[in-house]
Amino acid sequence: MAFFSKLKDKLFKSSSRLEEGLEAIVEDGGEETVAPDPVIPEPQPEPQPVPEIPDPAPAPQPVEPPAPIPTDPTPVAPPPEIPEAKGILNRLFNRGGTTEIRRTLDDDMLEQLEELLIASDMGVDTALRVTSNMAEGRFGRKLSTLEIKQLLAQEVSRVMEPVAKPLPIYPNRPQVVLVVGVNGSGKTTTIGKLASQFKEAGKKVVIAAGDTFRAAAVEQLQVWGDRAGVPVLTAPEGSDPASLAFDALTRAQADGADLLMIDTAGRLQNRADLMEELAKIVRVIRKVDETAPHNTLLVLDATTGQNALSQVETFRKLADVSGLVMTKLDGTAKGGVLVALADKFGLPIHAIGVGEQIDDLAPFDPEEFAAALTGLDKG
Repeated sequence: MAFFSKLKDKLFKSSSRLEEGLEAIVEDGGEETVAPDPVIPEPQPEPQPVPEIPDPAPAPQPVEPPAPIPTDPTPVAPPPEIPEAKGILNRLFNRGGTTEIRRTLDDDMLEQLEELLIASDMGVDTALRVTSNMAEGRFGRKLSTLEIKQLLAQEVSRVMEPVAKPLPIYPNRPQVVLVVGVNGSGKTTTIGKLASQFKEAGKKVVIAAGDTFRAAAVEQLQVWGDRAGVPVLTAPEGSDPASLAFDALTRAQADGADLLMIDTAGRLQNRADLMEELAKIVRVIRKVDETAPHNTLLVLDATTGQNALSQVETFRKLADVSGLVMTKLDGTAKGGVLVALADKFGLPIHAIGVGEQIDDLAPFDPEEFAAALTGLDKG
């Protein structure tokens, strides 16, 4: 629940836009309705004692004077209320009923919903598919904002359920994980967090700082390695990344490591150079293990919005991407892009990140994400 709360807080701007937009859509053309009043049971008359039949009396006796009336009489119960009056009072004072805005789900409302989802970076195709599923069997019905939010969360979760998969662990030792992504996507931090988490889980991990063109990336990995007690193999700035990857895999085998994580450069200005660099890394490590790499993770920055889609397209051509990690799901992100990625590519989403701490990277949970995105409480 701690991660869900943080995710919901980080997605606040995104979810609040959706929430405000949904409220505006329902209010536009909606009608205020009153929930039915609860049935108020009529008061039952108190049982009256059954009069006793006196025995036949002898001759009549002199009648005694009546007892004096007490000065503080017992209050007399008020007469029972008239049912019609009770219903009128309930409606006048809204006792037992709540008012809410409901709007008929029609073509105009669906079009407004589509526009709202597109604005949240869900993409045209995904927005159309989601709203179509929301309307199925409900077209013409009057719905409240809460019901629309629940339907949207349900559809988002349904789209993302098939791609919510943890990073698979194979019997290969070492399992080679190649990590790709543009510079600034959170790639280096993600490697450090994953390595630390696997180390906590009892795995022996080695990191190769293969982005040899950025000294900052190497230093950042070294900080994470020191923190987690994981060795980080480096090479002088500007060195051949493929040569470093070869040395790292050789050492990981010799040390009996379970996992080797290889960082890579993220330059996209010259795709031909990057493609050749990645291809060379793969060729070289396959001289040591012909099945490597066993995973190729693409790290994406959620704040880039629709650009994340083009990055997936590019890296799928550059490398055989096997899964995604989405970082920076903070207040500036429109979280709908993750739904678009799941719907368009169907690639496994292994984890999402919402901050800089080690526990700010967690396995992807579609229900938690859908609830956070739409502003609902979990469950």
